[in-house]
Amino acid sequence: MGRTSYDPQRAQAVKKRTQFSAVLVFLLLPLLMILGTFLAGGEHYMLFSLLVVVCTMMPFFMVFERRKPKAREIVLVAMMTAITVAAHMALHVTVPLQIGTAMVVIAGISMGPEAGFLVGALSRFVCNFYMGQGPWTPWQMFCWGLLGFLAGLTFNKVDIYEETEGLKSRNFRVVLGPVLCIVFAEVIAYVSFLLAPGSDSGMGLGGWRVYAFGAVGLLAGVLLQRKRMPVDTITITVFTFFTTVILYGGIMNLSALFTMPGYSGQEISWATLRALFISGLPYDLAHGGAAALCIFVMGNPMIRKIERIKIKYGIYK
Repeated sequence: MGRTSYDPQRAQAVKKRTQFSAVLVFLLLPLLMILGTFLAGGEHYMLFSLLVVVCTMMPFFMVFERRKPKAREIVLVAMMTAITVAAHMALHVTVPLQIGTAMVVIAGISMGPEAGFLVGALSRFVCNFYMGQGPWTPWQMFCWGLLGFLAGLTFNKVDIYEETEGLKSRNFRVVLGPVLCIVFAEVIAYVSFLLAPGSDSGMGLGGWRVYAFGAVGLLAGVLLQRKRMPVDTITITVFTFFTTVILYGGIMNLSALFTMPGYSGQEISWATLRALFISGLPYDLAHGGAAALCIFVMGNPMIRKIERIKIKYGIYK
């Protein structure tokens, strides 16, 4: 049993859908969250959370542009969302492992960027009905969705019927270049702190530099690895750790300046922002490490099982 033949029309439709999704993810959704925070003062967070859900559903259903929708495809997304919520809630009250973040990355790898974003946003929305809704909800939805979207863009999909050994061998050389870019960026951040600490003097590395320079290094690593990276156990583990720490952590630390009681609607203080980045770094490192551990242990079997489901029922990206 193999894959369907190449369809240039469908490939073009998927390309347009992904481009439209990128505009939504990197332009429309951040603008929507910023407007919701400043104009509504964080009071109507449920409305903006629902708008985020609607926006994430738009590119996903563009896959039905040239064919009739199949319920099995929607069921797969719903199943992954339910598993993500159940697993995250179960471990949230028992073992401090960020399995929800790992599941969102797995969804993006297995089901594509649009479905990955949808699973991440919906899962976070449902989780917060149990963990607490608030002005932070749209930001958390965006961050989880962003991880799923980037995972879908970054990795190739493995055909388990052609790959006899499952995922490719655990080879660190695949991600050595991007990792070195991030490490080099962090070294520059430390050197810049030593040469020009500025108002960060006495505050350690000045947490914002870790995220800002790390993001630049992450971007450089992506440009260095022009070809889409293969699904390798080490690769997806390293990807999960760095994107969770730099992107999820950096965005959520920034959002805390606007959503924390006493700061929403007030003038932005750089001192407060630096303090948030510094205090948030240990949590972000623990979050990224726990999510990376989860995906290292369960990433291979989960991706293979989803691949089997998609091949059996004729569900493709």
